[in-house]
Amino acid sequence: MSNTITSTDFNFPGQKSVYKGKVREVYTLENDVLVMVATDRLSAFDVVMPKGIPYKGQILNQIATKMMVATEDIVPNWLMGTPDPNVAVGHACDTFKVEMVIRGYLSGHAAREYKAGRRLICGVPMPEGMKENDKFPEPIITPATKAEMGDHDEDISREAILSRHIVSEEDYIVLEKYTKALFQRGTEIAAKRGLVLVDTKYEFGKTKDGKIVLIDEIHTPDSSRYFYADGYQERQDRGEGQKQLSKEFVRQWLISNGFQGLEGQTLPEMTDAYIETVSDRYIELYENITGETFVKADISNIQERISENVLEYLKEV
Repeated sequence: MSNTITSTDFNFPGQKSVYKGKVREVYTLENDVLVMVATDRLSAFDVVMPKGIPYKGQILNQIATKMMVATEDIVPNWLMGTPDPNVAVGHACDTFKVEMVIRGYLSGHAAREYKAGRRLICGVPMPEGMKENDKFPEPIITPATKAEMGDHDEDISREAILSRHIVSEEDYIVLEKYTKALFQRGTEIAAKRGLVLVDTKYEFGKTKDGKIVLIDEIHTPDSSRYFYADGYQERQDRGEGQKQLSKEFVRQWLISNGFQGLEGQTLPEMTDAYIETVSDRYIELYENITGETFVKADISNIQERISENVLEYLKEV
């Protein structure tokens, strides 16, 4: 697919460094400003797929931006502006080395741990007698940190975070408070769209003046799991799987084609026709999560469009 953006090589005024993640590329400028470009790369099982998905970067960036604006009254964030559909500009932060994962339901990783007989996750007890996708009595925070080797996330307990001085207790109390407040607001927003926010992750940083702020993405289908609220309880009562709104459909396609990111496995070919269906699903996710019609940006020359928009924006910063 030629009309996608899978890598960038910008040189903005005052640029000091570039960090390239699985999906986003972050340019650090000398005035403590970050330019974060959401590419069309697709990652699953910690592997980046070889082809981009049209509009995926725009979709993730615009959902995250809308959710930041919808929560800025309860939690401060890093965002300064969005000069381009694929770009967010914000304050440079020292990033906390933990992801604050919060779970309202026994799904995904927590459900796999539960099925294996474990009743503690990240030091947090899970009640007996639960079925997969049951709601927890109260949302639980199950932090994750990057493994020493590689990109895989590892479970970590609150106690370990504090004892290893990964985060100070004073700061961690704020992270917990913000995580719970964001999840509550996200749950309310989802309910208005006929959705259930099942679980999600938040990342935080500290600005140069010492303020803790929300960074990166929030409530996107790449960072969150959603169920359709309609019929949720009936499906639980019948022991059926839930209708999900996330990129889980990509993982399931990969699994059905013999790939789970394990050694020796070969990535199945993503045909242009299949990629179009993935793009359509992401647009559907956007419209369900935001309740708004998706407006496709001009993708005739994405690199040039981004460069022009960001350079114009930086003149005012």
